[in-house]
Parts: sequence; C-alpha cells; structure tokens
Amino acid sequence: MSLFDSVREQLRTQPKRWLVTGVAGFIGSNLLEQLLQLDQRVLGLDNLSTGHRRNLDEVQAAVLAPQWSRFQFLEGDIRDAALCSKAGAGVDFVLHHAALVSVPLSIAEPATTRAINVQGTLNLLQSACDNGVGRFVYATSSAVYGDEPGESMSEEMIGRPLSPYAESKRTNELDALEFARRHGLATVGLRYFNVFGPRQDPNGAYAAVIPKWIHALLRNEPVQIFGDGETTRDFCPIDNVVQANLLAATAPKPEALNHAYNIACGERTSLNQLFAMLRQLLGRHNPAIASREPEYCDFRPGDVRHSRADITRARQMLGYAPEQTVSAGLESALKWYLPLANQRTGW
Repeated sequence: MSLFDSVREQLRTQPKRWLVTGVAGFIGSNLLEQLLQLDQRVLGLDNLSTGHRRNLDEVQAAVLAPQWSRFQFLEGDIRDAALCSKAGAGVDFVLHHAALVSVPLSIAEPATTRAINVQGTLNLLQSACDNGVGRFVYATSSAVYGDEPGESMSEEMIGRPLSPYAESKRTNELDALEFARRHGLATVGLRYFNVFGPRQDPNGAYAAVIPKWIHALLRNEPVQIFGDGETTRDFCPIDNVVQANLLAATAPKPEALNHAYNIACGERTSLNQLFAMLRQLLGRHNPAIASREPEYCDFRPGDVRHSRADITRARQMLGYAPEQTVSAGLESALKWYLPLANQRTGW
C-alpha cells in the first residue's frame, strides 16, 4: 500500500472538514470530487468568475448522494475579508486555489491580479489563523522561477518574476511564511507545473495549451506552436496534484511544514512530442486527425525555453510519488473532452 493509499484510508475512517477555494474551477472541482469520495465534509468557496456550476454538477453525478450531502457551496469572493472569516470557521484544512491564473491577463490587469491573488490570500491566511485551522495548503506556481536560467528547477532557485501573476504567487509564499513565523500557522505551498486534465476549460484567449490543442484538433482548426516545437515543459496530470494536496494537508513531519514544493512529473516533454501524442490519441477516434500538422509561429517574447521540476524535496518530505504519467493523463483527459466535443456544449 502506498503512502497516498494510507492517507486516503485514514481520512475515510477519520473524516475532516475542508475549505476548498476555487471549488468550481478545474483543480478545485477535482479536489472536491476526491474529498467527497473519501466521505469528507467540504465547504466550497467560489465567485464563479472562471469556475463553472457545470463542474459542480459533474462532481455531484460522480459521487454518491450521501457523499454529495456533505458538500456546502458558498458563492463569494476571497477579496471579501468578512466572508473569508466566516468560511474558515470550524475548518480543519484549507486547500486554497481561488486565483487569477492567467499570465497574459495579469499583465493586462495587474491591479486586479494583486487584489485577488495577494489580498485575497491574505484574507484567507488571516481567517485560518483566527479560526485555528490545522493546515493551510495553497497553490503557487512554477512562474516564481521567472528568469532563472536553470533547466531543472529546485525550490531554492528563485529568479526575477516576469509577470504580475508570478509576482503575486511569490508574494503568497512570503506571506505564508510570515504567518507561520508570527502566528504559528502551518502552511504548505505547492508550485504547480503545467497541470492538465478533465474540466480544464478549452475556451478563451488564455486557455492552457493542452485543452486548447484538443479543442482545435477536434474542430479541425489550426494548432499553433510558437518557435520550433522543441520548447519543453513538465506537464502534470491532475491526479498527481490531488495526491499532493492530500499529502500536504496530512504530512506528519513538522519539518515538512512552511515550505513550497514543486509538483510535477519531473520530466520534460517538448511541444512537438505533446502534439504527436495528442494526434495519435485523437486519431483513434477520428482518423483524419492522425495526419494533421501544426503551424509554427515565431517565438513569443518572454517564453521560457525549457522547464522541468526537481521533485526530490516533495518526494522526501511529503511522500509525493506521481502515479499518473503524461500519456496516461492525456488519455484520462480525452474521456472528458470527447463527449463535450460531440455535444458542442460550451464549445
């Protein structure tokens, strides 16, 4: 039995109360589904600006009726300090994922980014402190590495932020450390690298590359690759992120607390490789896709050439062991995207 299996079994026998912010979003709704399947009590907070009620509907369909009855939804904004204070009452663990997550949008709207990502997180940290929350787990990002020139990122390698989004996430990490030092709040930051999976929205100008490409291939639209396609990323299936959150919330080692950890697969996948995998998988459902070719465009200013996470610290301190590979994660994601494409709902 893996450590993750042991944690899930322990939670089943000793249920806790969780606050999940951004619960109607991509990552938040996947966390909700896992927690309810483990018979946990969950309060979800979301203002539905980028999250969707349909994600909550899907979770309801995926769990048993008694499990769904353990979920309470609170519609609201993390910029509302009073609401955050109310949401933290009686909570054992916070999984904080509400944020403005688009780098281009953060450049267009830096003040909004700071208000949501920085002040909103401060409101939740204060609420957790005031309400005696046992553990505050929060989403940060590989964007904090900024212009760090290394190709394999370890946690101590912090560069100059390249966007207001990156700056806000680095500020979250510093604020969490301050609450730990001054108030004894137990925090864990999770630096995500290119997370993907079911319920990741393929629409909009700021959609992530995997859902955007799936959307384009299924609709016979052009797939654009910026540069020569040899740019690499450490793509991380959502199942691995769910594992990391539960391990971070329950990690027994005191020395594991008040740090940020890389969460990824620890592997590099080029954009050309990614396109080939998607083309092969989708070609099983539509043979015409198997012969598609991408359109190559100029490199975008500011794009990082290579990015891979060193996940040694997360393995050692949290017991993190990514169970789903990129290829397996793509197959799982397609089980969600294909019916959506057939229905043309929201596409």
